[in-house]
Parts: sequence; C-alpha cells; structure tokens
Amino acid sequence: MGGAENQVVNLADELAIRGHKVTLAYVLKPALVLPRNEQVEVIWLGGTKSLLGMASAYINLAKLIKKFKPDVVHSHMFHANILSRLVRVVSKVPRLVCTAHSNNEGGKARMLTYRLTDRLADEFTNVSQRAVLAFEQKKAAPAGRMLAVFNGIDTQRFSFNPEARQRLRAELDIDQSEVFISIGRFHEAKDYPNLLDAFASLGNSQADIHLLIVGDGELRSQIEQAIDSLGLQSKITLLGIRKDVPELLSAADVFVLSSAWEGFGLVVAEAMACERVVIATNSGGVAEVLGGNGFLVASRDMEALAGAMQTALDLPESAAKQYGAESRQHVIENFSLASVVDRWLEIYK
Repeated sequence: MGGAENQVVNLADELAIRGHKVTLAYVLKPALVLPRNEQVEVIWLGGTKSLLGMASAYINLAKLIKKFKPDVVHSHMFHANILSRLVRVVSKVPRLVCTAHSNNEGGKARMLTYRLTDRLADEFTNVSQRAVLAFEQKKAAPAGRMLAVFNGIDTQRFSFNPEARQRLRAELDIDQSEVFISIGRFHEAKDYPNLLDAFASLGNSQADIHLLIVGDGELRSQIEQAIDSLGLQSKITLLGIRKDVPELLSAADVFVLSSAWEGFGLVVAEAMACERVVIATNSGGVAEVLGGNGFLVASRDMEALAGAMQTALDLPESAAKQYGAESRQHVIENFSLASVVDRWLEIYK
C-alpha cells in the first residue's frame, strides 16, 4: 500500500483514460492497491523475492512481453527494475524506463547491481533531485544519468471534504479532539517510534489530542507494544489499510510524516492537496515537495518533531486555513497528475 504502488496505479489509470493500452505486472501477492480503470489489465507474474521466485517471474515476464508486444516497459523499484533489465536480454523491448522511488533502495550489493545493469535501460529516473544525487553518490548510476521526475497527485480526488470530515470524526469519536494523522507502511523507513515518542511528549500537557495512523506492515506488533508501554491506547487509533485516505485526511487537522528516509513523500503532497497543515522530516525529496509550506524538521529528532507538532496545535484557525490553501495551490502548480503524465509520455517517446 506504499506511495510507489499508488503512483503506479494512478499513472496507469491516467494513461488508460488518454487511450493508451496499459498492463500492470507485479511480483508480490497480495495486490492491495489496484487501478480504478477497468481497462487496465493486472497480471501476477507468479513470483516472490526468493531467487526461485524471481526466476519464475522472469520467465513469465518474458512470455508476457512476447504476447503483449509493448512499445514501452516502465518498471518501478529495485526488484522490478533489475527484472525488467535482465529480461531485455531475451525479449524485444523497444524502450525500457526504470524508476527508483527513494534515496535508499538498499545496500552496496543492490547499488552494484544497478551499476552493472545500467546499460540495459534506456532511461533511469528517481522521484526527486535529492534522491538522484543520493544514487549518484552511491554510484548506482553515472553522474548525469538519472532524471528526476516527480510523482503526480490526482488533485480532484485529493481535496478537502467537509462532509467526510464531519462523518468520520463522529464515527471515530474524535470530534472534540485536535487530530494528527500519519499514513504509511509499518517499516523502519517511516520511523514510527520517533512519532510515538513525540506524540507522547505532547500528551502530558494536551488532554484533547488524538493520533490516527493508517497503514500496516511487519512492524505492527512492535508499534502496538510501544503504544501500550507509553500508555497511549486511548489517544492513538491504528486504522490499518484504508481505501478512504482523502476522506481521512479531511477528518484530521495536522498531517505528520516522521520518516527516517523517503524518496518523494507522495503522502505529503496528498495531505497538502487536502489543505492540511503538514509537518514532515527532511528526508529524501520531502523539502522539494513542501516548497516552503508547512513545517520541516530534522529526521530522527524527537524534540524537533514534538516542537513542530505543538506549534501546529497553537496555530490560529485562520493561519491553519492559510497554510492549507497555499499548500494545495503549490501541489496543483507543481505536482498535478496530468502534468506528470505529460512528462512521462515525453520520456516514453
């Protein structure tokens, strides 16, 4: 349910709307994020991240390419990027575009694999200029090789919804609270312990605050244990995986990203499009996304994060609305899905 997966299905939907034939092929089950456009075919390649599983996916991808005869193959994230590069050895792919989605896609072995297979891709992109520089520093790609292509936001879907706000705040019993929301998989990169500690430090002086966390993942049990040990069971709600993210953003007052590392920070732009006050760590391309809006703090700095959360709570309503309006306008002008798809079509050609 990560930002990369959401971005891929959004691109597929928009390309299909424009009359292009799109097939999504994926490796890991289950597919939790799916396109809304029924014309986009979704195919499981039958693989896993094991060596045997990837070999099976390799064979099935080669068969799919032979049958589909694509003009362009566009792969996303490490396993798919390497798989698509290697399949080009046995398959006819007129144009291959590979996209990384972070400034951190693994250790030295993965960076070496990227470097050794670089010539098999026509284009290699990342989701922010900072992420591009990180890949160059790690020698995953030669200097000047990677392009920065921002993620795109469907600003019609991601917009403030007052009716949903009222309904969800009543359903979740938070209508009398100042509400923070954080969205992302339960993974080391998101640094939820940092967020929980910062939120706990506010709880001593703030009786009417609540934190919603949307997501799931391998660290769920550790996060649940941390919430229990901090005595925050009544102040934090774990919502799991949700399909109504724009509505949940509308229900909250402040969005918080506590990540240790990011690529683009898609959910930051989504929160901005929903006119929320945004607090985010300076990870990956997040500063590029914020563009001076909201609050930017250092990663892994609990005191700085807590300070920004307190400042957000203290904002007058008029200031919070101004932050939200300016944030949405920034996203519309710089990260609209339509303009990003235009950019991808230029690259494909």
